Amino acid sequence: MHHRNTEIVIFGGGLSGLSAGYILSRSGREVILIERDSSVGGLAKTINHNGFRFDLGGHRFLTKNREIEQLVRDVLRNDFLTVHRKSKIYMSGKYFDYPLKPMNAIFGLGAFTTLKIIYDYFKEKFRNAVKPHEIVSLEDWVINQFGRKMFDIYFKQYSEKVWGVDCSCISKQWVAQRIKGLSLWEAIKNAFFRVSGRGIPTLADSFIYPRMGIGQIAEGLKKQIERGNRLLTNVSVIRVYHKDFSIKGVTVRDGKSVYSIEGDEFVSSIPLTNLIERLQPAAPEDVMEAAARLNYRDLIIVAIMLNCDRVTDLTWMYLPERGIPFGRIHEPKNWSPCMAPEGKTHLVAEYFCFRGDKIWSCDDEKLISTTVDYLEKSGFIMRHDVIGGCVVRVPKAYPLLDLDYGKHRLRVLHYLSKFKNLHIAGRGGMFRYLNMDHAIESGIEAANGILKIRQQREPLPSGA
Repeated sequence: MHHRNTEIVIFGGGLSGLSAGYILSRSGREVILIERDSSVGGLAKTINHNGFRFDLGGHRFLTKNREIEQLVRDVLRNDFLTVHRKSKIYMSGKYFDYPLKPMNAIFGLGAFTTLKIIYDYFKEKFRNAVKPHEIVSLEDWVINQFGRKMFDIYFKQYSEKVWGVDCSCISKQWVAQRIKGLSLWEAIKNAFFRVSGRGIPTLADSFIYPRMGIGQIAEGLKKQIERGNRLLTNVSVIRVYHKDFSIKGVTVRDGKSVYSIEGDEFVSSIPLTNLIERLQPAAPEDVMEAAARLNYRDLIIVAIMLNCDRVTDLTWMYLPERGIPFGRIHEPKNWSPCMAPEGKTHLVAEYFCFRGDKIWSCDDEKLISTTVDYLEKSGFIMRHDVIGGCVVRVPKAYPLLDLDYGKHRLRVLHYLSKFKNLHIAGRGGMFRYLNMDHAIESGIEAANGILKIRQQREPLPSGA
């Protein structure tokens, strides 16, 4: 086993790890980034299958942070499009606009159901004004913001399909962060007065999107890092060894080769549980136990290639009903015309699952066949137009924010904070449900923290 030495070692080539590497490389620091997959990007990568390009679920880029926006624009060299969002919910054989448009809801759900939704909303607001109750779960939060009827019709089924557990067991932190500032009243105001969701990302009408797919951001960051530093793919971190709360180095596996990499500073964006499992010596028993209680939701992407020009005009379609096994579909060609060969298109379905369950264990051909069956039954496609399919499995795609995750997460992070030269970043690394801009921001913050430390340690030039 041989050794390599470098100044800064980064675990994980998702957007957070790449952003950290980008900032550090640009500052003249020596960096080595380690990514276990064959390509960078993590969940924000783009797959190319026989000329059909697709993301691991449709990913839009939105941010209020001008620094992050400028970084992405610089990396893309302005090679992006402005995409106008058009999303619908497909339920009971009908289409409903999302975000909510009241007239669509009245004609789709019926006047009685719509009045019941509005009644439940104001009933909940009155009840809370008289006697506020503690909001703990996703169910509590949604009912507080939308009322019981809206929760039962849409949020309950879809949320439980996404997370695989009852809504009463999911922390309010997830939904409050994902649709921060949104309530039934805000949605109604947006529909009638066309405020374009100012300040509410969930209601934003448009977003920027790289011409060749969201993975173009990751590839751009990668190119910048590789100009003066090393970026290793198909390489896995198998051990992280430390002494006196200082990381000394890592052992990695590259094919059949195993070797160590030593460094001065370390950034980890790999799943938090993976980092704890790889520490040598092992973390204390209570920390190991806390990490074992942190769970992730896995994802399977099934792309169906079609010999037709277009199926929908939508960016997303949500399918909350339990009778349909996938939860969301999108048509990449509606995001950028470069995502499919001329005259052809494809639909991308997202299956939310746990590793080892029935869906995860299903073979690729069966998943493709099942997806085609349901798309045809729902009237989206004709089977004779299908010309291929592709399946991509994404382990630990989303941190599962159950009711107890907070205390377990804090225990793990408190222990890791004792390490003088370890910096945590990213969705999986921080066990936080971060949007893309916040994932990039976390990588930048880790890099800036290292630069500050290095500046403090380095001697001033003579005569200064």
